[in-house]
Amino acid sequence: MTTLAAPATPLAAHAARTTATAARVLRQLRHDPRSIALMLLVPVLMLTLLRYVFDGSPRTFDGIGASLLGIFPLITMFLVTSIATLRERTSGTLERLLAMPLAKGDLIAGYALAFGAVAVLQSVLATGLALSVLGLDVVGSPWLLLLVALLDALLGTALGLFVSAFAASEFQAVQFMPAVIFPQLLLCGLFAPRDTMQPVLERLSDVLPMSYAVDGMTQVLTHTDMTADFVRDTAVVAACALLVLTLGAATLRRRTP
Repeated sequence: MTTLAAPATPLAAHAARTTATAARVLRQLRHDPRSIALMLLVPVLMLTLLRYVFDGSPRTFDGIGASLLGIFPLITMFLVTSIATLRERTSGTLERLLAMPLAKGDLIAGYALAFGAVAVLQSVLATGLALSVLGLDVVGSPWLLLLVALLDALLGTALGLFVSAFAASEFQAVQFMPAVIFPQLLLCGLFAPRDTMQPVLERLSDVLPMSYAVDGMTQVLTHTDMTADFVRDTAVVAACALLVLTLGAATLRRRTP
């Protein structure tokens, strides 16, 4: 009987297990057209709808569209990731995987890699459409706009992976959206400048990652070069995504002895 040689180093072993997990998740997503449509088409359709809602006021679309270019991917990736991961838990797939010699970090990294690949495609489609077809006018580099959109989508992926641990059904996973996403949406500065809010709410908004996602988009919208605030905003969003992924790995545990 022929056996496969073990990876030469522990790092190679972790990488192999992570990529194998990511490949399995992507194969499953390929057979789920509704999830693919939600991740790839809904942000595009929502941006298109928004553009023609403000058809008579293109400057308004420029101001709001850039922010929503980061918010829509975050929301859709949160929904799809939380539901898809919950299916893995309730079907027993995660239970079987955790019974194998597979580190929890490898498993969560594999999920993040798979959904992150979809997030890249989603961000490219949404950003490309907004800039080339819908006429979104930004002062800064389109590549910086794409970077923020991608980080926001990855943050949504991380949040979805994390909250799936606390839901017992897909309906409960959706119920987490008002608790996790809506407060950030209200306090991120999209509807009113954060410095005009009640002081307690302003301080609360300072610790919510979506606030920095919107601020990052605003920096690209209004500045030709990369600013220190932009670097801070993207660093905070990336750090929050990494932190939530780490917490997500901590929630992975077997439910049977």
